[in-house]
Amino acid sequence: MTAASRAAPPRAAGERFASLPRVPLVLAPTPVHPAPRLSNELGVPILLKRDDLTGLGLGGNKVRGLEYIIADALRQGCDCLVTGAGPQSNWTMLAALACLRHGIEPHVVCYGTAAPNEGNMRLHRSLGVDVRFTGEADRSSVDAGIEAVVAELRAAGRKPYPVPRGGATPLGALGYVRASVELAAQLAALGEQPSAPREQPSALWLATGSCGTQAGLLAGAALTGARYAVIGVTVSRPAAESRDRVRALATGAAALGGIDAALSAPTVLGGWIGPGYGAASAAGQAAARLVAAAEGVFLDPVFGAKAMAALIAECRAGRVHGTQVFLVSGGAPTLFSGTGFTGSDGSAGTGFTGTGDDAR
Repeated sequence: MTAASRAAPPRAAGERFASLPRVPLVLAPTPVHPAPRLSNELGVPILLKRDDLTGLGLGGNKVRGLEYIIADALRQGCDCLVTGAGPQSNWTMLAALACLRHGIEPHVVCYGTAAPNEGNMRLHRSLGVDVRFTGEADRSSVDAGIEAVVAELRAAGRKPYPVPRGGATPLGALGYVRASVELAAQLAALGEQPSAPREQPSALWLATGSCGTQAGLLAGAALTGARYAVIGVTVSRPAAESRDRVRALATGAAALGGIDAALSAPTVLGGWIGPGYGAASAAGQAAARLVAAAEGVFLDPVFGAKAMAALIAECRAGRVHGTQVFLVSGGAPTLFSGTGFTGSDGSAGTGFTGTGDDAR
């Protein structure tokens, strides 16, 4: 039996899922590779799934969901798209790029007031994207802001396509159902290489914000029959709320994709948000420095770094066994914003970055 046949999803569900409209944005497959020095440090085999290398802009996990969202906007004949988040949002930057690439005009709503010209905000402005601020610090103010811009555009005779913060919809979650099929084939192939871990992974780790990425991975694990647990580390909201959101989005994605297999109960770990959402944590910065020094991979300070901090702590406490996959979800522009990547003395970038995606 070949690696590809072992990784194939059930035929009926696979065919229905494969038939769903999408536009090609991801340079797939993104790499999966062992992290030997990090593995040695933590005492368990670690694999990195490099979705920081998805290809659009500076890469990131959000590109996957945008393949389905942009396809749906085009199918509906929409001429503009409205979404929002914080001023350093990776989601809105990638959404804007995907829109421009397909002739759709992007409109972005950010919470707070006008932001410094750095990181993702600098990229938004360099492209001439319409960015508006709610004037309120509350992240939820973006929701009303999106509705207001949509109403304004409709009144002007436009046909807008509204997307909630983070692109967290069942349709957007399909991006990581597709990623799960990709990962299954890669893991099967890796298992045949002498230098790679022989056993199948016991868990896949990621940062969880708006919960769409974890939801897609949960539905994708059901589709592919994956045996690993999908472990989210919340960086945004209480763990119980995250579990409810993951469950609802995964159920919706499974229905869209024709996935009849039972979904596992969502696993979301709390306790790693640090000083607050969108703010770097000491544990996250230490984790990011370790991964950069060991493997030459940068983790963004407010999502990936915090999830890696949780994985490191669980490994060092002896609670993790077997091969672990870690999703590197991107966020490179935030390394050049207020939070950024600190030195060993924490002397730079310890403030608020306002990514605001609720992003993963």
